[in-house]
Amino acid sequence: MCILLAVIKADEPSRKLIFSEKEANWARYSNLIKVGDILDTKVGSLEEYGAFLHLRFPDGGYYLTGLVHISEVSWDLVHDVQDVLTVGDELKAKVVNIDRAKSRITLSIKQLEEDPLFETLEKVIPQDGSVDSNSSNMSDISIEPLPGLEGIFDELLKEDGIKDVKITRQGFERRVVSQDLQLWLSNAPPVGDEFILLARAGRQVQEIQLTTSLDQEGIKLALQRVLERVP
Repeated sequence: MCILLAVIKADEPSRKLIFSEKEANWARYSNLIKVGDILDTKVGSLEEYGAFLHLRFPDGGYYLTGLVHISEVSWDLVHDVQDVLTVGDELKAKVVNIDRAKSRITLSIKQLEEDPLFETLEKVIPQDGSVDSNSSNMSDISIEPLPGLEGIFDELLKEDGIKDVKITRQGFERRVVSQDLQLWLSNAPPVGDEFILLARAGRQVQEIQLTTSLDQEGIKLALQRVLERVP
């Protein structure tokens, strides 16, 4: 068996050489990957702050290791990486950063999937005739908020930077996705300081106009805080 090593230090007085297999592997294999690559990996170790994944190369070898921060494991809030991953798990991960100066690779698991908070009403209810005829908007009738929304609206208005919250239209899906109330931030481009949220429960979907000085990340954090406060 041949092991690739790199000399990282030469101590002339003691006539000793110090080798590093890790540095040799980095020099040989790091140029074979780039940001955006989706790789097969194996979980090597778990830490409080994330997980170290060994990257599998075409010859089957695991020569490099990358870090998935706990915030990049799942779109859901993860308190303990061990609740989601186990040492030895084989999974795919996306390369999101390569620091060649520090020989570090940053990975993401959640970015293999679309952010569930980024959807549009047209995606939830395709506009191809699949929307029930009793869909409506505020110009037709006054829309009653879905159960639980009023409490969320009250809490949202307590958040710094949020000025107004109102329902603008609603639609009905042909099938029930979940009876529980779900809330999304739409990826529809904001108009000035107006963003769109989506709320869904059962077959009913409501579009909510949020007037705020916050950006998308600020809105997501505000929503997270509010949903933690509202039972």
